[in-house]
Amino acid sequence: MTTSHCLLVHDGTFAAVGPSGDITGERGTHPHGLFARDARHLSRWQLTVDGSTPTVLVPATASGAAATAVLTPPASRAEAPALTVFREQRIAEGALVERLRLSSNRGTPCAALIALTVDADFADQFELRADHRWYEKPHAVRTRAARPDGIEFGYRRSEWHARTVVSARPEPDAVEETGSGARRLCWRLQLPPHGSAELALRVEAHPHGVPEPAAEAADVFPPAAAHTPAVPEGWPGLAPACAQGLADLSGLRVAATGPDGEALRVPAAGAPWFLTLFGRHAAITSLFTLPSRPETAAATLLALAAAQATGEDPDRLAQPGKIVHELRHGELAYFGQVPYGRYFGSVDSTPLFLMLLGAHAEATGDDKLAHRLERHARAAVEWMFQYGGLSDHGYLMYQADEGGLANQSWKDSAGAICHADGTPVRGVIRSAAAQGYAYDALRRTARLARTAWGDTAYAGRLDDAAAQLRRRFLADFWLPEQDFPALALDAAGRRADALGSDAGHLLWTGLLDQRHGETVGRRLLSDAFFSGWGLRTLAAGQEAYHPLSYHRGSVWPHDSAIAALGLARYGLHEEAARLTRGLLDMAARSGFRMPEVIAGYARAEHPEPVSYPDACWPQAWSAASPFALLTAVTTTATTQG
Repeated sequence: MTTSHCLLVHDGTFAAVGPSGDITGERGTHPHGLFARDARHLSRWQLTVDGSTPTVLVPATASGAAATAVLTPPASRAEAPALTVFREQRIAEGALVERLRLSSNRGTPCAALIALTVDADFADQFELRADHRWYEKPHAVRTRAARPDGIEFGYRRSEWHARTVVSARPEPDAVEETGSGARRLCWRLQLPPHGSAELALRVEAHPHGVPEPAAEAADVFPPAAAHTPAVPEGWPGLAPACAQGLADLSGLRVAATGPDGEALRVPAAGAPWFLTLFGRHAAITSLFTLPSRPETAAATLLALAAAQATGEDPDRLAQPGKIVHELRHGELAYFGQVPYGRYFGSVDSTPLFLMLLGAHAEATGDDKLAHRLERHARAAVEWMFQYGGLSDHGYLMYQADEGGLANQSWKDSAGAICHADGTPVRGVIRSAAAQGYAYDALRRTARLARTAWGDTAYAGRLDDAAAQLRRRFLADFWLPEQDFPALALDAAGRRADALGSDAGHLLWTGLLDQRHGETVGRRLLSDAFFSGWGLRTLAAGQEAYHPLSYHRGSVWPHDSAIAALGLARYGLHEEAARLTRGLLDMAARSGFRMPEVIAGYARAEHPEPVSYPDACWPQAWSAASPFALLTAVTTTATTQG
């Protein structure tokens, strides 16, 4: 699986460059640029040698936060290139750092004219999406100021202010205007016979509202190999997949703050579009890595508690006790032109927060965090009952947000929650997976109330609510003719009869009894669901199925990893092992990095995984999936109560 761009990611900053290492200002699916806090701080970074665009000998290839490319001036068989350019780029401390090394291929002295065309448009990421929306920016001003060692670009709109500083050693011989707002930095370099010359370049992003330096925060994903967990014999692909997952998670760290303003680093959802805190993604990532990385869970819990809603804000779908869906730091979010600055359009972030809090206490044997966050946990439980729908309607529920997300479960694309014929479920929606999360959240919080908070009455209330939810779910969601749970219920209680991978989430959370769980687990490994690489989000053979649909037939590694955990929970270890092998075989095809999503084509029909065109890579819960698989293959069967 390959892409036409190269992505360098580190500590909340990323650069997307082309095969030569250039940045062209491309928009759409894979926008080029240097990005920090949802803003593009470098929109052009184009190299020429002696007035020509170099030829790519070795395209830019990323290794975490660094990449290298090998270039030459245009040449022919009759006249070999006079020099070779070795281009090294990396992201460090919120900056793009580049080294250009020019190596002479001739036995006589030669000179080279090196030029970099540079610009910074400070576009918000929401402006660069493929939907081509346009946003007004009244009184916005862009500036460009020459410096002895380069150029500084500025952007101001009211109190919003951002800068990009480009510096070079040696200093450029000239800084030229181009007529387009970009600037051209030029050097005339002398190369001795078979000698070399170097340029050191640095592009510093200075976003609006930058928090305290991330170095003060706890490092929750150090990339050292020593942190890779032990893997049982018979799983040769699992160790390298975990190692690659740790490397990806290290790059996806972003700064956050806790309830007392403490500096934290938490897993961002993914690059390029989601390099920020997402409640659902961070919670699932932390649950996957909890056995080996409990500090990640602790940081995530503190960050989510700090962002928890305390009042109502209909424009952001905020309600008291609700856990945030996503945080954005860009210009459009700041001025309210998109609702995502602190957006609560998620029905499942709140129960996932409670699941993680309970799981953290169980895994560590330490209830200090559970005591500290007791108030937040009780508020989250009350949200589920009073606002989420459990008290009045028996289920967690949501309806489309006209200004935001149409679906607010993990399958959040428009039309993802549908009937078997493809008709979307409209109005009030009760998605199946969210009910599993609610059940597990109630059970885990009841244990916390009993063991940590000393409130047996509250624990009894939650256990009783969980038992009732399980009985209700089996009566209302089960499709007798399919012997499988419905994907969702609509406002009238009608079942959405599409067969989806969400059933694996029900196994993970223990919502189904043993008999129904075994039935579902074996069905998930049928040819309709299991592609050979992982589970399709929607079973093949239904009218709604499409192998290249985001949530209606594609394969998501994290979704399959959740199912593997569920299969192991219900004692279906052969099925869990088969699914795990498929996922690891897929990862092996791409250097053991788990993609966000691939197409749903069967392995028997196509021998290699088919890339999904808009996938994030790296992506947090995919990077954490090998850790879930490790848990699945080492889990002892437990009987469901």
